Amino acid sequence: MLARSRLLQCIMADPSSSPRHIRLTSHPGQGASGAPLIHWGAADPMERGPVVGTTTTRRQRNVIGTHAGSYGVYRALAIAAGQLKAEHKPDLTNTAPAEPIGPFPQWADPEKIVSMDPWGHMTTEVFARQIAAGWDIRPTIAVTKAHINMPELQQAIQAGRLKPDGDILAANGDVKVTKMAVEPVWWLPGVAKRFQISETELRRGLFEQTGGMFPELVTRPDLKVFLPPIGGMTVYLFGEVSKLGKRETKIACRIHDECNGSDVFGSDICTCRPYLAHGIEVCIETAQAGGVGVIVYNRKEGRALGEVTKFLVYNARKRQEGGDRAEAYFQRTECVAGVQDMRFQELMPDILHWLGIARIDRLVSMSNMKFQPIVDSGIEVVERVPIPEELIPADAKVEMDAKKAAGYFTDRVPDEDELKKAKGRGLEE
Repeated sequence: MLARSRLLQCIMADPSSSPRHIRLTSHPGQGASGAPLIHWGAADPMERGPVVGTTTTRRQRNVIGTHAGSYGVYRALAIAAGQLKAEHKPDLTNTAPAEPIGPFPQWADPEKIVSMDPWGHMTTEVFARQIAAGWDIRPTIAVTKAHINMPELQQAIQAGRLKPDGDILAANGDVKVTKMAVEPVWWLPGVAKRFQISETELRRGLFEQTGGMFPELVTRPDLKVFLPPIGGMTVYLFGEVSKLGKRETKIACRIHDECNGSDVFGSDICTCRPYLAHGIEVCIETAQAGGVGVIVYNRKEGRALGEVTKFLVYNARKRQEGGDRAEAYFQRTECVAGVQDMRFQELMPDILHWLGIARIDRLVSMSNMKFQPIVDSGIEVVERVPIPEELIPADAKVEMDAKKAAGYFTDRVPDEDELKKAKGRGLEE
């Protein structure tokens, strides 16, 4: 009773805080009646139509979900806490891409790109008239420029593997890059086709396994685009962006899936940071030779199983009878998570097609799970580059042996006796 009394006092003191009518998206006629249809794969952006995930003017909405991916939840919290006005629209003045990207022929092929909006970085340009008329259309891609520096690059300079040129690579290890952030935008019919299931099965799975978070998945079959609340990706380009899409341009590429423990904090139980650093080194070499280097960094922590699951698996591996060994590497993950890997690389090649890439001259990856979807999507791979043996941390030998035995690209597959050896440290060491 006391809590109810206080609530009523607040409402009387501040009428703006009174409960508002909640619009349930499961009800018919809630939005999208005045929104332009999205014709996915259209070569002209005006024909394709803008992606509108606004929550302020529901009649403009033509997608399921909202912009900003997983960060949309933080936006909701900021509004609920009164720190952000729900009707706020971003001032997009001077936010245009620092470098032009595309358009490339792949943008008009609905088979090539199904998980991102090809026009997402050109919103203020191609949909300027609609924005000026008050439409809440937001970019899903941002392109900027930066310098990066990693201790491994300075070590490569000292070892003579990299040579500063005063342009791409400075003597202090600074590297000039063009980088872009990409939010996921899923065209549901195309995503379903990639996974060889029906659109109905995909919609139902997404609806049920998110606890019914997006009722429109099952009530609005006319809405074909979904902005999922998941992490996106960051792309780092080395060299001249204008060379993308040209057949003669040599391309080096590493597709890297997030590993916070290794990438950021240097944990040595896996090869993630060493392989990322090696990929950047190869990208710099390629750019200095007149090509373009591409690093794609996907937010798929712990093979998309999450960091909690990953750490639970670490404990299980190091406490199991017989020690941490390659023989049981994938089994321990499956025991905890029910599956060895949930990254599902079927959607991964989209970013390469967005960049106009038709051939990768040096793919810095040993993973067949990455290699196969790339070539199946029509991109030629000339050379695969494994991580140099000397860059593999001692505690990561378990992971590397397990992956080689499972079919990763290598010139030496460990035998059964090798896989049984405990190579990882104990939990207390």
